[in-house]
Amino acid sequence: MSHESRIPQILPEGARAARPAGTRAPGARTAPAWTPGADFLRLHALWPLLAFVVLATLAMAGQGDAWIADRLYAWEGGRWALREAWTTQQLIHLGGRDLSALAWLLAFAAWMVACLRPGAARLRRPLAYLLVATLASTATVALLKGVTAMDCPWDLARYGGHLPAVGLFELRPSGMPAAACFPAGHASGGYAWVASYFFLGVVQPRMRYWGLAFGLGLGLVFGVGQQLRGAHFASHDLWTAAICWFVALGAYRLFWPSRTAAQGATR
Repeated sequence: MSHESRIPQILPEGARAARPAGTRAPGARTAPAWTPGADFLRLHALWPLLAFVVLATLAMAGQGDAWIADRLYAWEGGRWALREAWTTQQLIHLGGRDLSALAWLLAFAAWMVACLRPGAARLRRPLAYLLVATLASTATVALLKGVTAMDCPWDLARYGGHLPAVGLFELRPSGMPAAACFPAGHASGGYAWVASYFFLGVVQPRMRYWGLAFGLGLGLVFGVGQQLRGAHFASHDLWTAAICWFVALGAYRLFWPSRTAAQGATR
């Protein structure tokens, strides 16, 4: 080693030595690898909200629910023939519920490993987000099911039951029994995983649409399976999908506040 290399560099007061590329200062917060642009809320909040309003109006006020349920009911021979079928009840309903629970437990185990291993520290916040968002989505749907008092199609006289149809915003007659069929609870176990879109947007941005496809696909399978059993109308699943999406979006904004929001708070 030469004598010159041993001479310490003297920097001007207040200046900082350049840090090698790819490294960060100790204690610095890790920013998401996926940095949303200025159109983030328009793409993830406004357009989904408009699509939901249009589809929900068509399904509920436009009789889309009845149109779909009538055809499913007729296709099954004027009864809910698939209500207790192995594919819809055992595989999609019970098996799907267990699959979603297992996925959550695996995510929790991964979070525990990330907390214990310094090398996986960058995954702690994203995995915590995934756990919170999925749990909050299913919990929100479960809470709403207890207060909306909507009937399942199989309970209605139109589809072999004995109850009249009562709309979401209609006053339920006092003599009718309690109901808890809206929104779709089982589908929430699938749609809750749309949070994978935001999770992968932070961890592996190029893969985020695979996360979205996973959540939407799983929710669609769970939802259609229940519609075939006569357990839900299409709008029940639509509301569940919207709830899960906006819960996931809200949780994302809480876990990774945008820079513009942070700047606005300091003004």
